[in-house]
Amino acid sequence: MTEFLQFLYQGLVLGSIYALIALGFVIVYKSSEVINFAHGELVLFGAYLVFTFRNEMGIPFYLALPIAMASMGVLGLAIERTILRPMVGKPVFAVVMITIGLAIAVRQIATSIWGFDPRSIDNPWGTAVHTVGGIRFTEVSVATLLTAFGLMLLFFLFFKYTKVGVAMRAAAFDQEAAMSIGVSVRRMTGLAWAIAGATATVAGMFLVAYPQFLSPDKGFVALRAFPAVILGGLDSTGGAVVGGLAIGVIEVLSQGYQPQYAPWLGNNFHVVAAYVVMVIVLMIRPYGLFGTREVERV
Repeated sequence: MTEFLQFLYQGLVLGSIYALIALGFVIVYKSSEVINFAHGELVLFGAYLVFTFRNEMGIPFYLALPIAMASMGVLGLAIERTILRPMVGKPVFAVVMITIGLAIAVRQIATSIWGFDPRSIDNPWGTAVHTVGGIRFTEVSVATLLTAFGLMLLFFLFFKYTKVGVAMRAAAFDQEAAMSIGVSVRRMTGLAWAIAGATATVAGMFLVAYPQFLSPDKGFVALRAFPAVILGGLDSTGGAVVGGLAIGVIEVLSQGYQPQYAPWLGNNFHVVAAYVVMVIVLMIRPYGLFGTREVERV
């Protein structure tokens, strides 16, 4: 039982990071109906900015992280204004290919600036391992959970109780109706990209925190959160949270138990376990567990 609880805790920690990444996917999709395949690279770039401000410029961590978030917010807004906005009304395939090309470009820029060597971000959490009730945990894992759930709560409060949040929800639900009551859909779309960039920074920082290291391949690791988006539903922020937590738990449990109970599945099955779940969900509920079902009249 203790082993299961240990795996469950580790899965929730990983899942909380996936949930933050998934929120970035969903916010962009709800505002512009664009699946941003460059989001993993935004996660990577945000983490590198935290490293630069903290390690190379010596800015205190609790200032370096907000500065990096603001910088990525500006970058997200710039991407929407200069690259995605001119593509409004163009075929979806063309927009998707642009985000893939953007991912390649951002990754190359990151490697040209910071290289390929693994880096470690100086953070305020220690490396000691504590044990409570037989469950081992590190300070950074607790910080990950608290920060992730804190941000998710802020998302909920922002979208439900603030004028800007309600305007973003209105624009995402029905753009024509939102414009008819004075909501600037373009402004809401730009804000969505800015929020996605800022959120990606937090997710990237925790993704590479001890005992992990920052390296260019972390952009690919971040895309392992994509099944969480499909599981929860592309247009559901609540679904992104549930999907992220579920995928994190599934990945850790499969990594812990599959070699013992199903070795015939081969090594590293946990890497694809989330995608297996994604395929099953798509076969049963094509719009995800919490996604909006589209009704077509013929």
